[in-house]
Amino acid sequence: MSLDPSLLPSLVWFARVVRHRSFTKAAAEFDVSRVAVSLQIKTLEEKLHVRLLHRTTRDMSLTDDGMRLWESIQPALSAIEQAVVQVHEARDEPAGVIRINTSRVAARTLIEPHLQEFLALYPKLSVELVLDDGLSNIIADGVDAGIRRGESVAEHMVAVPISPPIRYAVVGSPAYFEKHPAPLHPENLTQHHCVRYRLASSAALLNWSFTDPRTRREFSVEQTGNYITNDDLAMVNAALNGVGLVQHLDLAVQQHLADGTLVRVLEKWCPAMAGFYLYIPTREQMSSKVRALMDFLMAKR
Repeated sequence: MSLDPSLLPSLVWFARVVRHRSFTKAAAEFDVSRVAVSLQIKTLEEKLHVRLLHRTTRDMSLTDDGMRLWESIQPALSAIEQAVVQVHEARDEPAGVIRINTSRVAARTLIEPHLQEFLALYPKLSVELVLDDGLSNIIADGVDAGIRRGESVAEHMVAVPISPPIRYAVVGSPAYFEKHPAPLHPENLTQHHCVRYRLASSAALLNWSFTDPRTRREFSVEQTGNYITNDDLAMVNAALNGVGLVQHLDLAVQQHLADGTLVRVLEKWCPAMAGFYLYIPTREQMSSKVRALMDFLMAKR
């Protein structure tokens, strides 16, 4: 049995009356007469051949049939209302402040190079970057979106890829390799000066990760070196200045590899892994500013 389209307006007015528990308040919400609303409900009852409301001069209540109808249509009407809101938001020009929690490397490689273009496209938007190398709870922290590597994103979040797959890269300067032979195996790193990175979140020194290209076994190597930093940019600068080798994401050093100021080694021991994702709590009622950011970064992937 197909739904009679002529019933839809009356069903909507029925839901409005039930929500307000008043014909008068339901009518006032859309500036129509109480008589017009009463007529809609009467028409609906006649077409369904049931009484939906008990009416008195001071109050109204649902009949059993009315309660069954209300419980059935209320979720569907709420979903329709949300869809209409989303259409309106998509139509509106993105405006206001969009707050993004992101790791430093993602900010430098995925946001900052395109920031001028994004703000030119959406002149009513302002961007606030919250730099945090830990995994932020974007709901508790009050930000609109987060950017992290795919393996770090919580399962309940909605996440979309905004970078290609990434790899670790072990790199050093040409001047460094003039004095030290390039390592052919991660075990050779004990014979090199390695710039060590201290995690800000736990204060632990980060071991370098590798995967055996034959067995696919993952393992880590503890480095030796006389320079430690908790800033990835300082780590890269140390490599550029010939202090030693560093291991970093290839996105962070790709320009230096392209212009020859850094040289890559142990490449076959560093396979591809999940790239960076933009993550949000839910797609439901996504604001136009978040949609604009998501579409823009996905296009830059």
